[in-house]
Amino acid sequence: MRPSPPPRTFRVKSFGCQMNVYDGERMAEMLAQQGISPAPEGEEADLVVLNTCHIREKAAEKVYSDIGRIVKDARREDGTAPLIAVAGCVAQAEGEEIMTRAPAVSMVVGPQAYHRLPGMIADAVEGRRSVDTDMPAETKFDALPARRKVGPSAFLTVQEGCDKFCTYCVVPYTRGAEISRPFSDLVSEAQRLVDAGAREITLLGQNVNAWRDGDGRGLERLIEALAAIPALARIRYTTSHPNDMTDGLIAAHRDVEKLMPFLHLPVQAGNDRVLKAMNRSHTVASYLRVLDQVRAARPDIALSGDFIVGFPGETDAEFEDTLRLVEQVGYAQCFSFKYSPRPGTPAAAMDRQIPMAVMDERLKRLQDALNGTQLAFNRASVGQRCAVLVERQGKQDGQWLGKSPWLQSVHFTGSAAIGDLIEVELTQAGPNSLAGRPV
Repeated sequence: MRPSPPPRTFRVKSFGCQMNVYDGERMAEMLAQQGISPAPEGEEADLVVLNTCHIREKAAEKVYSDIGRIVKDARREDGTAPLIAVAGCVAQAEGEEIMTRAPAVSMVVGPQAYHRLPGMIADAVEGRRSVDTDMPAETKFDALPARRKVGPSAFLTVQEGCDKFCTYCVVPYTRGAEISRPFSDLVSEAQRLVDAGAREITLLGQNVNAWRDGDGRGLERLIEALAAIPALARIRYTTSHPNDMTDGLIAAHRDVEKLMPFLHLPVQAGNDRVLKAMNRSHTVASYLRVLDQVRAARPDIALSGDFIVGFPGETDAEFEDTLRLVEQVGYAQCFSFKYSPRPGTPAAAMDRQIPMAVMDERLKRLQDALNGTQLAFNRASVGQRCAVLVERQGKQDGQWLGKSPWLQSVHFTGSAAIGDLIEVELTQAGPNSLAGRPV
């Protein structure tokens, strides 16, 4: 690799979960602190960071395809190409293999080491390629710059890693063991986010409700502390595990007004044998008990979840159990996926892998059912009044788009500004959004 001029512009492309979105934002802030500017829309960047996700099938191959596209599209008069960094979970899983297969890549950095990116860029400028997939003892958050400007809704990572070891999942291997950030650090960062413009903060973690501080305080105590920030209007959290829904956290949905009536609680399947094979460590009955407790605490709560169809050995009858659970719960939103074998996970070596055609048919039936429950929830919202957090302008004159307390997309026409909380009457429901009119 020959020396390159120091990059003046960058572009971060994040794929996958909200934690990747957060990591991408933090990398962008860190690069800006180094004097590197975001590349204008439509212009080629001097540095491209591919912030990757390893959850779905063929994730690594898609990364190589993206690398090839970047190299192909780089047609500079001086013959140079942009520096390419591969970050995130594919970087953690593939490491040196990426450097071997993709000579155009200058650096590979895992999700726990991206605070070291400036030094790796300096090496790349000198012509040295580098890989850093360590999980260092020092926290990356201490090395990241302070948040300066954010939108009306901001992410705050409070917990990383996973100790659950679901048999289909690579997260424990790519993100490491569960760790919780210190209470005081999180309160301080939340205050900085609010000072930078955030009206709503979403607390993030692979198992966010597993957050604990050194004094044994659980997530509800952190939520209570953030609720005391005067200019913060809304608090959310995601993604949760059913086994970490404590009585205190459930009570917070009743007692903390700023905690929004929305809970994303993945179940993954509606059959106990499949759940056991997944090593989910909960049953359908225990999951439903948690939902009953949450609804008792907050009757208007909107429920969301994750589902996997076609897990190895899943029978037609077991899949029908999942459809029954969907109808029983009445989800407001959901994510659903076909099972994809991840190298190195126990499920990838299981017998009775499900044919793709069967998974396709099951996913369509599941998504049809989920779309039905989402539309029903939206229609039941018509006639209600709620505050909508304005996030951006719409395509029409005077139109604004934002989120309801139940995380529904709402559009209305009237006088507003980004970051406003506008009281709206919901007047019309579609499958993915609602219309409203200011009250």
